[in-house]
Amino acid sequence: MAVPKKRTSIAKKRIRKNIWKGKAYTSALKIVTVWKFLYKQTVNSDWLRTNSKPKGFGFLSRRSEKTL
Repeated sequence: MAVPKKRTSIAKKRIRKNIWKGKAYTSALKIVTVWKFLYKQTVNSDWLRTNSKPKGFGFLSRRSEKTL
């Protein structure tokens, strides 16, 4: 079993931890920007306005109209 010979300094631990946090931050930022792009496309798309017909037999649309 491999055992480290010396103790890792606090500075090295901090550097490694900050590198890991930086990578996590950049990947999270990429996810958020892609999500914003896709969300804006779906909100501003004409597909939602033209294809607003109820699916199935229309039971869900009748219930929602009555409750409003």
